[in-house]
Amino acid sequence: MLRVRFAPSPTGFLHIGSARTFIFNWLYARHNGGVMILRIDDTDVERNTEASLTSIFEGLRWLDLGWDEEYKQSERLAQHREMAEAIFQKGFAYRDFTPAQSGETERSGAQGTWLFNSEMRDLPAHESDRRAAAGEPFALRFRVPRDAGRQVRFADAVYGPQSKSTADIEDFALLRSDGMPTYHLASCADDAGLRISHVIRGQDHLTNTFKHVLIFEAAGVPAPQFAHLPLLVAPDGTKLSKRRHGQVVSVTTYRDAGFLPQAFVNFLCLLGWSPKDDRQQMTRQEIVDAFSLEGINRANTEVNFKEEDPFDPKAVWLNAEHIRALPVEDLAERLLPIVRAAGFPVDRPKMLAITPLIRERMKLLRDVLTVADFFFAEELPPYETSELIPKKGDPALALAVLQQAAQTLAAAEFSHDALDAALRSAAQSLGIKAGQMFEPVRVAVCGRKTAPPLFGTLEVLGRDTCLRRIDHAIAKLKEL
Repeated sequence: MLRVRFAPSPTGFLHIGSARTFIFNWLYARHNGGVMILRIDDTDVERNTEASLTSIFEGLRWLDLGWDEEYKQSERLAQHREMAEAIFQKGFAYRDFTPAQSGETERSGAQGTWLFNSEMRDLPAHESDRRAAAGEPFALRFRVPRDAGRQVRFADAVYGPQSKSTADIEDFALLRSDGMPTYHLASCADDAGLRISHVIRGQDHLTNTFKHVLIFEAAGVPAPQFAHLPLLVAPDGTKLSKRRHGQVVSVTTYRDAGFLPQAFVNFLCLLGWSPKDDRQQMTRQEIVDAFSLEGINRANTEVNFKEEDPFDPKAVWLNAEHIRALPVEDLAERLLPIVRAAGFPVDRPKMLAITPLIRERMKLLRDVLTVADFFFAEELPPYETSELIPKKGDPALALAVLQQAAQTLAAAEFSHDALDAALRSAAQSLGIKAGQMFEPVRVAVCGRKTAPPLFGTLEVLGRDTCLRRIDHAIAKLKEL
């Protein structure tokens, strides 16, 4: 069975590049009826933090995709050491007792890139055993073949055939001097133990894969198929990184800004992958149906953001499209906690009534606090009295309009169609165009010229609120 994995390290918040890797693995599994595995690679004890682990889970759960199996690498140390011992017993690894770095890091020497320490590599087995039995610390290193012309090869589903000479691969560590596995060993041992069939990860891991192929061969287990994803880069061409670009690369930043998870998944999918038919907005199922590794591009992909505007315009546009596609009930449920968190005690029926009026005006969920604030506040924010004056009108006309509107609304039925008919009739009685009637009323009840559809807004606000706000506007005009 097809089995894929996402293996984040809890050393920082969930990066949008990592989220994309998770999404591509998830899509490949779902498209092919496979299994999606979440494996927390937490063997780097010194760098792991609980806050990072929390951030990773928060981000993944917000994406709302889920996974089928979950593991922690730190709970599989026995399997890692078992593979290391098997490789050592076959002669494909050796003990490195070098004390300066204990074999934990690779080095560059005076003669160029460090490949191996001949003294340790050629140490007789009996001497290696004696020093180990005496308790001398050592790292376990892979004995990279040094045959002339030896190549390590694998086929990458994105970048095609790959080859590298073993003469360019150092004798990398499998176990550190404290007995902890390195990334290379732990990753391969877990991929083998969890029966991973496809490893889909970032292009920055491509060079590691040559070492991993050697490990799989030495352990006598088949290597998974590999697919490496193009990197995400900033507008200046640099790799998108937490250190350089800050919170703009964190998944939870998008969540907190008011993105819908389905819109964000849609956006990330289009960074380096295409359905090959120019579609942009897609439902989750449409993406699953269309996804293939053949659709992944080789070129790095730019995330278009600016210092003053941290969100890619395409991400914002897609979010607006997905907001408009949501059922009113669903969107209202998402908006309600945002409004309440801002201090407005709004109930569900009112939010359901407001939502269809503002849906077309929203790009992010948090926009509800700017496009619909006048629905929730007791008092309107201050506005200029001049805004009450309609086109080709003057303060006297504005005053007459609002006085007539107050009389009309006091007697009208407060339903959309009845309010429409009543205010149009009032405009006729004043001998003015309907627009000249509507403009002052809109500003009086909403505090702005640009607002949701007038009659639905009046209906939701209710008679008492509308009349009180119109009376306030009349008082402002009388002060001129």
